[in-house]
Amino acid sequence: MAKKKSQAQRKRIEADLLNQLKERDIGGEHFLDLIQDYLSMWDLKNKLIDDIEEEGTKIAGMHGPKSNPAIGDLNKTNAQMLKILSELGLKASPNDDGDEDDW
Repeated sequence: MAKKKSQAQRKRIEADLLNQLKERDIGGEHFLDLIQDYLSMWDLKNKLIDDIEEEGTKIAGMHGPKSNPAIGDLNKTNAQMLKILSELGLKASPNDDGDEDDW
């Protein structure tokens, strides 16, 4: 994933999540910290996807090919991201700008 595109998308996600908190009148440092945790996991998720794309679903192991551990890590990271959104009462927002390159 291109770094510039990734950073722009990350900023849009952060702004969207903060706007949703504001619209729901949810405040507090704890909630802002949870959004930063979510964004850190988003960064990690993208790195895991890049690893899977580069290394493949199977990697060399001591006793032959084995599953890429990034696959399991990706599933766990996605699950945790969804839990954070659920705890905050936030949802994905539709993309209004019509820029389909980010999908």
